[in-house]
Amino acid sequence: MTAQILDGKRIGAQIRDEVAAGVELLRARGLRPPGLAAVLVGENPASRVYVASKVKACAEAGVFSEKIEMPQSSTTAEVLARVEALNRREDIDGILVQLPLPPQVDEGAVLSLIDPAKDVDGFHPVNVGRLVLGQPAFEPCTPAGIMQMLRRSGVRLQGKRAVVVGRSHIVGKPMALLLLREHATVTICHSRTQDLPGVCREADVLVAAIGKATLITHEFIRPGAVVVDVGMNRITNPEEAARAFGGDEARIRQVREKGSTLVGDVLPTAMWELASLYTPVPGGVGPLTIAMLLSNTLKSAKIRLGA
Repeated sequence: MTAQILDGKRIGAQIRDEVAAGVELLRARGLRPPGLAAVLVGENPASRVYVASKVKACAEAGVFSEKIEMPQSSTTAEVLARVEALNRREDIDGILVQLPLPPQVDEGAVLSLIDPAKDVDGFHPVNVGRLVLGQPAFEPCTPAGIMQMLRRSGVRLQGKRAVVVGRSHIVGKPMALLLLREHATVTICHSRTQDLPGVCREADVLVAAIGKATLITHEFIRPGAVVVDVGMNRITNPEEAARAFGGDEARIRQVREKGSTLVGDVLPTAMWELASLYTPVPGGVGPLTIAMLLSNTLKSAKIRLGA
């Protein structure tokens, strides 16, 4: 079977172009552009990279953005005060607090204080509840982006069996709810699932979001399945890279020369050999997350501006 790539870069670019067009329509009506505030607490290197990429994407789409940096020593009260101030600002339509927060900051308290109407990450309990009930809500960006990718790639979900590996609040649980909304029959798996390979082999659509490099191997994938790999892990061993990427010398050389390469939760050779459609890592799910953040921010602005 020749697997085909689900091109997250291409679909993410489509969504970002649609957002840019929506921003231009607001401007043409004499309205302000959407505004997004990104709160970055501490010095986590990965978080700094993520926030920078979000700010850059905003600029490219014509969305106003403001990066708010707070020291590693910030208290819960200080972060809450900053979020409350953003809740009151009329020029801010979306608020994201980059996770993880430093250990002394109460993540639940911070996320719960964000105005649900500005919760473009879709993490507020109100938006989570609306998602469960099938009501209009801001959907978490990664699962929402995956749904856009499947829809725009012509993947039918009605009546299909979907398996989600991972039960996080950010990906696994909302992913299952969105698949269920499209009338798929959904199973959520996790570290305590018995016969995990056997359950995964039942899937027409398999979503891997468990955070363990190459955990999903050939024995997990039914031939012809659609495989969505949400994982983003680094491997540093050339022998491990050779196992993961088979004869892909470029990826093996990357480990030798740069010290590491990115790999998902699914063994790449297993996807290539068994899937009908699959997402590469990188370039699969990642670009969709930022695209949906912009889409949610535009949606919030249109609601708040009555547009």
